[in-house]
Amino acid sequence: MFTGIIEKIGRVCDLRKDQDNLEIVIESAISNELKIDQSVAHNGVCLTVVRLGEGTHTVTAISETLNKTNLAKLRIGDLLNLERCMQVNGRLDGHIVQGHVDQTGICIELSEKNGSWEYTFSYDPSLGNITVEKGSICVNGISLTVVNSKENSFSVAIIPYTYEHTNMQNLKIGDMVNLEFDIIGKYIARLTQKVL
Repeated sequence: MFTGIIEKIGRVCDLRKDQDNLEIVIESAISNELKIDQSVAHNGVCLTVVRLGEGTHTVTAISETLNKTNLAKLRIGDLLNLERCMQVNGRLDGHIVQGHVDQTGICIELSEKNGSWEYTFSYDPSLGNITVEKGSICVNGISLTVVNSKENSFSVAIIPYTYEHTNMQNLKIGDMVNLEFDIIGKYIARLTQKVL
């Protein structure tokens, strides 16, 4: 369980194919604090630490993960948003995030708003996911508030702190992002489908 509040940015320093799997080696300021078998969200994807190095940690993404997230597009040098799992005695500053990506989206608009940034993402609504204005959405692991909700797209506003401390600063139009929709909205949508 996560909150969508990014702790640090990690840098991909190696990628290794292992059959259908991809081993991702990440260098970060929190890597030395991690333990093997610990769950860490990487761009919103919950992955298990399988190896530790000097200032690095390694995780494995299986083919299912690679097919449903943007991790298959990673290149050496790319930046990843990192968050360790939520502590039970801590504050829930973001929203409830499972680390299970529902689908990917594409950045279709990006504009600077005199001190903040607005990003618009498109997604495939046929998968049953929805957004609501002022509701929560997780984009590349970041807990954000939906500004503008449409049937197949939504916008979010980014404050300077989030821009500077996440990989949103490198996001361009056409880039793919991981989306985890609000868990309460997902359950309500599923119940509504069953009733109809």
